Amino acid sequence: MKVVYEDNHIIAVNKTCSEIVQGDKTGDKPLSEILKQWLKEKYDKPGNVFVGVTHRLDRPVSGLVLFAKTSKALSRLNEMFRTGDIKKTYWAIVKKQPPAEEGELVHYLVRNEKQNKSVAYDTEKPDSKKAVLNYRVIGHSENYFLLEIDLKTGRHHQIRCQLAKIACPIRGDLKYGYERSNKDGGISLHARKVNFIHPVSKELIEIVAPVPEDVLWKLFERNETE
Repeated sequence: MKVVYEDNHIIAVNKTCSEIVQGDKTGDKPLSEILKQWLKEKYDKPGNVFVGVTHRLDRPVSGLVLFAKTSKALSRLNEMFRTGDIKKTYWAIVKKQPPAEEGELVHYLVRNEKQNKSVAYDTEKPDSKKAVLNYRVIGHSENYFLLEIDLKTGRHHQIRCQLAKIACPIRGDLKYGYERSNKDGGISLHARKVNFIHPVSKELIEIVAPVPEDVLWKLFERNETE
């Protein structure tokens, strides 16, 4: 468990690319259950421990996941995610330089349930959902570019799908056109930061998740913090 923030109502975990947020058909133990056990042991709590799932991250994606420790926080955080009052910032590593140093991407996504994949279109299609994000190039190495992404809508595989649409698939993302997988089985997409007004205390909260233990990620993180 990599807990990066905790108070009486909220707990934030830095997820690895192998962990799942909620239970799925794999039967693997989800983060929500691991967290319940962790809290039970940490505070020596009898009986059930409350952990509410407020949002999800795709399994191959690393980074911040917010959980609620009280039902009051859960209902308020759910509403804040729905209305876009929680600002989510992602980092993505791509091999190809985007068409501009920064820009807004607007597409219409159609989800294919069978393939567990979304397809991005430039114009509206039947059953499509509008997807909007802003990106900017914040670093580069000899072979890769680091993008910071400000997510405006929360669609299925949105960042992966939209970056692939502009011919910039995320490193390791075979599903969306990258040529080879990463050694850890994940993709180089990291939920880096969240900013929001605390649903109970009303304080401004900013939480940052350290990048995965990977040479390329560490290079980019070091360059950004210097």
